[in-house]
Amino acid sequence: MSTVDSFGAKSTLTVGSTDYEIFRLDAVEGYDRLPFSLKVLLENLLRTEDGKNVTKEQIQALGSWDANAEPDTEIQFTPARVVMQDFTGVPCIVDLATMREAMADLGGDPTKINPLSPAELVIDHSVIADLFGTPDAFERNVEIEYQRNGERYQFLRWGQTAFDDFKVVPPGTGIVHQVNIEYLARVTFTREVDGVLRAYPDTLVGTDSHTTMVNGLGVLGWGVGGIEAEAAMLGQPVSMLIPRVVGFKLSGEIPAGVTATDVVLTITDMLRKHGVVGKFVEFYGAGVASVPLANRATIGNMSPEFGSTAAIFPIDDVTLDYLRLTGRSADQVALVEAYAKEQHLWHDASREPAFSEYLELDLGTVVPSIAGPKRPQDRILLSESKAKFEQDLVNYADAEHDLVDLEVSESFPASDPPENSPADAHSIHHHTHRSHAPRTASKPTDVTLADGEKFVIDHGAVTIAAITSCTNTSNPSVMLAAGLLARNAVNKGLKVKPWVKTTLAPGSKVVTEYYEKSGLTTDLEQLGFYTVGYGCTTCIGNSGPLIEEVSAAINESDLAVTAVLSGNRNFEGRINPDVKMNYLASPPLVIAYALAGSMNFDFDNDALGTDGDGNEVFLKDIWPDAAEVQSTIDSSISTDMFDREYSSVFDGDERWRSLPTPTGAVFEWNDESTYVRKPPYFEGMTAQPEPVADISGARVLAKLGDSVTTDHISPAGAIKADSPAGRYLAGHGIDRKDFNSYGSRRGNHEVMIRGTFANIRLRNQLLDGVEGGYTRDFTQPGGPQSFIYDASINYQNAGTPLVVLAGKEYGSGSSRDWAAKGTTLLGVQAVIAESFERIHRSNLIGMGVIPLQFPAGETADSLGLDGTEEFAITGIEKLNDGSTPKTVHVVATPTGDSAEGKAPVSFDAVVRIDTPGEADYYRNGGILQYVLRSLV
Repeated sequence: MSTVDSFGAKSTLTVGSTDYEIFRLDAVEGYDRLPFSLKVLLENLLRTEDGKNVTKEQIQALGSWDANAEPDTEIQFTPARVVMQDFTGVPCIVDLATMREAMADLGGDPTKINPLSPAELVIDHSVIADLFGTPDAFERNVEIEYQRNGERYQFLRWGQTAFDDFKVVPPGTGIVHQVNIEYLARVTFTREVDGVLRAYPDTLVGTDSHTTMVNGLGVLGWGVGGIEAEAAMLGQPVSMLIPRVVGFKLSGEIPAGVTATDVVLTITDMLRKHGVVGKFVEFYGAGVASVPLANRATIGNMSPEFGSTAAIFPIDDVTLDYLRLTGRSADQVALVEAYAKEQHLWHDASREPAFSEYLELDLGTVVPSIAGPKRPQDRILLSESKAKFEQDLVNYADAEHDLVDLEVSESFPASDPPENSPADAHSIHHHTHRSHAPRTASKPTDVTLADGEKFVIDHGAVTIAAITSCTNTSNPSVMLAAGLLARNAVNKGLKVKPWVKTTLAPGSKVVTEYYEKSGLTTDLEQLGFYTVGYGCTTCIGNSGPLIEEVSAAINESDLAVTAVLSGNRNFEGRINPDVKMNYLASPPLVIAYALAGSMNFDFDNDALGTDGDGNEVFLKDIWPDAAEVQSTIDSSISTDMFDREYSSVFDGDERWRSLPTPTGAVFEWNDESTYVRKPPYFEGMTAQPEPVADISGARVLAKLGDSVTTDHISPAGAIKADSPAGRYLAGHGIDRKDFNSYGSRRGNHEVMIRGTFANIRLRNQLLDGVEGGYTRDFTQPGGPQSFIYDASINYQNAGTPLVVLAGKEYGSGSSRDWAAKGTTLLGVQAVIAESFERIHRSNLIGMGVIPLQFPAGETADSLGLDGTEEFAITGIEKLNDGSTPKTVHVVATPTGDSAEGKAPVSFDAVVRIDTPGEADYYRNGGILQYVLRSLV
């Protein structure tokens, strides 16, 4: 709540007959040279200035921003709203539900616990493409999704009814980021504050890294971990440094035959090479006006792939046209235009703001590309894709001698083809093409399907062709190009190869409407591209199983087969366990590769098949003309489609509405549930915080090296049977096949604690040469090796506090909430590291763990600490008087057999509680406790 207006920025904007309170940017000196994205941050600080967390000095620092300086000024950003997907959103709602009970226990009104900033959750991460290629694939996949996830969905449906300012978009609707740009995003936000209607830029944080897709609309936002998202939902600011901003100038126009996917892969390649981690990227220049909104969103979406925090386009006429197309009201469009122009947020191509760094791309130079076989930035020109595949294959298959094209080995003379060789209807032509790349042995492997159809597959076979993911599956230019390419292929008599799993997962139901209207649904289905669901599917690894007989052949012959998807992530092991090489491509190219059947294919010179007259058909013969794509867009997409699909977006289908759902302000926890359980954060909590205490008699749970990431700490992936989490599930009667992943069980703290610090690559230096979630348990004689979770339980039963020792950059990587939640639930009270990743440091404080740094130049090893010592930390109690000490005193006393003759080690550790708000969180035992007490 703004209680201070040091700059006299408060003013009124009248649009039509409505007055809005605004905070004028031109009240701050230097505003006019700032990039668009920093102007948005400047308005945010003006509006939330309170003299404590947001100060006059921070606002002045932003106004006088030095574009060339390294970021060092910390600011508190308060997003207008929060958006979540179901995997990462469930724990946030579990915590809110638990806070309601704690509120009642403290004698307060549980219904007071609601998101203080609007929060919306879209269920899009749970659908798996189990069935494909049939008219009922979508229905059956949704049915299986409800069977698997019923407990989670009942809980979210309760939340939808119980909380104010919290909405759930049910399964089978679309992908969170697409629903965000088509419906949820406001561009200019309005909210009544103290009886006054206020207008300000729409900003957000999201619990998914691709939240940046909304940057294409001029909305500043990015992905965060669950703790920051919960904090933002509860009205707390997100701590950040004023970033460097990379200006990316666009000029020229996209040539015919080049897609938005080609543009985004080119930009990803350029920005990865340049280095933009932790920076904002902002697009500007004369070329911006010619970039359609859907393409802007595609570029914004890939921000995590090139590493930037955000990748934003300013507001202009293209933004307004999109808002009108997608059914936003005339009043809202008028407000967006008036506010952007009044606040100097409207794009003016003739003015160049100050940027920290500069890049430029002439869109006319972009050529068709794909990316692979394992990273989004590994761009390959389509014309060179076959040669590059042959080079890359040696890393995935046995290198021996010549690789020949799919289905043929050198033992088959071309004049005398065996059954199911290239003469067969389902095969591609045999070429005696040779290149000088390293060679890999061909492994032709026979496959017979259940219906008796026979064929041969080899290295490079395309076993998944998926039009999937938020990046492309709602961009009309590439989706309609794919449909038209399918129509042209069908008209030429081409067929998809029988070993290809073909899936279509649109990002929005509007896509289905415009496919129907343009008549392209039939053509896509004739090639096997039936809709399998509206969700992330293949891009997040929910590709479902391959064709059974194909999977068996791959594993039997150890084939390096491929997936081609229109997604944004193709990391190793991500798409399907049977598939070693993954390629990103535009939707029309996904279909082209399904027709080719192999990555070992040259679209310029290899024919896709023959037409009815026996003529060879090449990709250029079926590639749709740009003018035809545009005329199809113009004739088949209309505002009424968006109005219709979004008019009841929160209502859901019959399945959703008929879920048996608990009612009442407080959730009725099911003691039998292994998905959703009440966490213990508020047990024994009092209305006033207990004074913080010094730490004594503490033991080291883990001594870790440099660059330990949140992936090392946080539970992720499959749950192993012999792990503490696996034993817990088995003990609750869950069959191993139903263990599911840590991700799907994020709402159950019992599973997640058992998976914290359990990464198979974690190296705890308390043990020699052992990897995984193990430590030494000093509650037992001699300190034997033990699972970290089991040792933690013994320490907690003995009343022994725990510390973690670590090296540089502790907690880097994605911001994972369970890295901090699991740490505190294991009984860790302090982490002493050489340095911290900023967000993980603040997450630890948010969970009541104090982050401490070794004195400059010192490490655990240089101080002679081996982790067997007993630790006492004094000086923490100074926080009780409202101040934050700069250092605390640490004494580590040697124990056990090796202690004899060793003196205690003592040093002053730097306290890394960096803002007054963080000190408040720590004094209260964590951010949730702080908010709860402030509401009581």
